[in-house]
Amino acid sequence: MSSTDSQTLNPARSDDLLWFKDIGLGDTALVGGKNASLGELYRELTPQGLRVPNGFAITAAAYRRTLAAAGAGPRLQAALEGLNLADVADLARRAALAREIVYTAELPADLSAAILAAYRRLQDEYGPSLSLAVRSSATAEDLADASFAGQHESYLNISGEAALLEAVKRCFASLYTDRAIAYRTGRGFDHAKVFLSVGVMKMVRADIGAAGVMFTLDTETGFRDVVLITGSYGLGENVVQGAVDPDEFYVHKPSFELGFRAVLRRTLGSKKLKMVYAAGGARDSTRNLPTERAERERYCLEDAEVLTLADCAIRIEKHYTAKAGQARPMDCEWAKDGMDGRLYIVQARPETVASQLRGQVLEQYRLRRSAGQADAASADSVRASGKAVGAKIASGRARVIQNVAALSEFRPGEVLVADITTPDWGTVMKTAAAIVTNRGGRTCHAAIVARELGIPAVVGCDSATRAIRSGDEITVSCAEGDIGHAYAGLLPFEVQRTDLAGLARPATQIMLNIGDPVSAFKQSFLPNDGVGLARMEFIISDAIGIHPMALVHPERISDPLQRAEILRRCAQYPSPSEFFIQRLAEGIGTIAAAFYPKPVVVRLSDFKTHEYASLLGGAAFEPQEANPMLGFRGASRYAHPAYAEGFALECAALKRVREQMGLSNVILMLPFCRRVEEGRQVLQRMAALGLERGVKGLKIYVMCEIPNNVLQLDAFAGLFDGFSIGSNDLTQLTLGVDRDSEIVAFDYDERDEGVKELIRLAVLGCQRNHCHSGICGQAPSDYPEMAEFLVRLGIDSISLNPDSVLKTTLHVLEIERQLGRPPRLAQTQ
Repeated sequence: MSSTDSQTLNPARSDDLLWFKDIGLGDTALVGGKNASLGELYRELTPQGLRVPNGFAITAAAYRRTLAAAGAGPRLQAALEGLNLADVADLARRAALAREIVYTAELPADLSAAILAAYRRLQDEYGPSLSLAVRSSATAEDLADASFAGQHESYLNISGEAALLEAVKRCFASLYTDRAIAYRTGRGFDHAKVFLSVGVMKMVRADIGAAGVMFTLDTETGFRDVVLITGSYGLGENVVQGAVDPDEFYVHKPSFELGFRAVLRRTLGSKKLKMVYAAGGARDSTRNLPTERAERERYCLEDAEVLTLADCAIRIEKHYTAKAGQARPMDCEWAKDGMDGRLYIVQARPETVASQLRGQVLEQYRLRRSAGQADAASADSVRASGKAVGAKIASGRARVIQNVAALSEFRPGEVLVADITTPDWGTVMKTAAAIVTNRGGRTCHAAIVARELGIPAVVGCDSATRAIRSGDEITVSCAEGDIGHAYAGLLPFEVQRTDLAGLARPATQIMLNIGDPVSAFKQSFLPNDGVGLARMEFIISDAIGIHPMALVHPERISDPLQRAEILRRCAQYPSPSEFFIQRLAEGIGTIAAAFYPKPVVVRLSDFKTHEYASLLGGAAFEPQEANPMLGFRGASRYAHPAYAEGFALECAALKRVREQMGLSNVILMLPFCRRVEEGRQVLQRMAALGLERGVKGLKIYVMCEIPNNVLQLDAFAGLFDGFSIGSNDLTQLTLGVDRDSEIVAFDYDERDEGVKELIRLAVLGCQRNHCHSGICGQAPSDYPEMAEFLVRLGIDSISLNPDSVLKTTLHVLEIERQLGRPPRLAQTQ
């Protein structure tokens, strides 16, 4: 700040106020973490195109001067002397007294004058109708290992000189909220050495726009190659506090920086409430309204806006990383102004939970289903389901808390069940075994605190406080994928901890079988060489649920209710076909991004006719077959007139993943290809649809699961880049056994000498033709001796179910040691 500016603002004390353009990260002790970061963004990144509202900071020096003039120090010390955090009522009483001491301290006259002069300058910049956001910024705030998120108050939609000064005083007093006192005590901060600065900035009109938060990593797993953006209509407080289930968007950072501009994945939130402005000044400046149905059913951001925000997040992360000299994942808040349609960054701070994980110890939680507990975690026992936060399991007695007055009833070790949580609940949340809420998304207050505490939380359950009663014994499981469950009863579970540090990699590639995109980020931390089998049909079933041909020809659906449901699900998309393409591309893309740049082998759809028929609208397009396993499935469908249009949708999704998302690590694989000529026809069809083998580096494999694939392997090798042995179907077709038949199931065994001989011939054939050999069937996951058999054959890769990767990797390393094969470098994260 120039000396002229300082004298204009405050001739008596130039350190009372500083404009954002004059402060940066080095000024945390003077203006607090939040204001220092806003200044850093405004000063360093707005010249590069980042949009940050202008404003100024009332410094910690002004705060200290205000309290000193009132003689508040000794009284504050006395108010907190002998504090016992376990006594919630005593904490509330002492905190109220401390706030009153600070609030009643009069602002010095010259400080008030300086604040109002700065306010007028902002009015000159933005216009006389300017409203303000007045935000607390503690001097120990937004540090790399302590977020202080939500501990102090902010006031929105402030206009008028008197309201501004009132908001500043209330911000000062909020240094002593119950939650802030508890947070500092728990973190070992000296209350007398933490001061408050206040940021005053232009209020972005998100009340008629949208707002939310974004992270430069995945908050659940710590996966760092994505930007996660959440948002909802109206002011961002609802997203931060967890009052709404927001929209979610992922962008893949490596491909984005290579120039591919595409959203990786979207999830539509319910967005039931919208926070808007209300008259009434500092204390009553906002209110919540129900969101209109049309808004709830569409995303709050266009794709172009998501990509703009992702670009901002990546720029911010790079800047802070350069400043810190080490990787610095970030937690940012954004707002879209409904007046001008512009996107603003209104806060940025280091992410303090997932990014702080150290070491390479892998924890895997599993419900233990012994014979006596086989059905304990069944659908009938689910009391509530929502978004899983963390990947842990915990159990205990439930305590339903309807309001803050009931917090004193909570006992350590109980499961906290509530509509939402707020920062005032921090003391109680610290002692909870788990958290379950009706409302909120994965970036809400309950989710953030649960991650920081390392406990599981299930948020956005809608009716948890009705389905669960205080005193109920429940088990909260977030270890079963993206959806978390609160089960009735205290179910047994186990925790497997594996130290991955220094774990060597076998010469044989160990890959994963993946069917669920939402688990892909988590599974990517397992020691692996990529994905040997990504099952497309699983994505179609879970994320789409509609027969592809029903989307191409909805008019052929005779049932009007089914037809209406299909059109309803596709309503927000340009066409039903686009619904299929986008949803499938997002599922495949998420798996590919999780393991990028390692290879990800995606198997084209391999439903059987009765499985296709079970999809919505499917009965109208599928024949009834006596033996679907040997019927109209796999490659035979792809060029057939009855499914050609559906196959075109699959290819369009795959083309989008590789060419628009930039995930060129995707390898395609044909299942159940009976004859060489059939394979040739399908490849021609794929080339006509823009997926030509060899063009843009595209590799295409074929499943080796029919004896004819082995017998004519040399001919198939002339068409494909590699083979993946499907031991499940190969065993059935070799032995003539239906493995699903209880009567003859005893004859189904992948270890049969005939099956092993076909596998041996397949691997040798691949070696002879210099093409990739792998196996993706169940056999090596179930039987260590099969893994040993394959390693001794010299197979290139073994693809395993995630739960058997660690065990099999160690087994393969031992076999290779016996064979004298040197391992590769140790696993790194």
